[in-house]
Amino acid sequence: MLRPSGEITDMLKAWSDGNREMADQFVPLVYKRIAPPGHRYLNRERPGHTLQTTALVHEAYLRLINRSR
Repeated sequence: MLRPSGEITDMLKAWSDGNREMADQFVPLVYKRIAPPGHRYLNRERPGHTLQTTALVHEAYLRLINRSR
């Protein structure tokens, strides 16, 4: 289920304000949104590359979280 971007922003703000329950909702939502494009991106990479979709998604997620602080 896609959520309006304002709602996602509100979720992220609530999480950064200390609402740990929001992390339980936000993390899976972000993963679902960035995993498919990440997988498509990696499918276009050269044969034999070692980066996997999960690692790419985790890196993007960590950058998002660090940027929000």
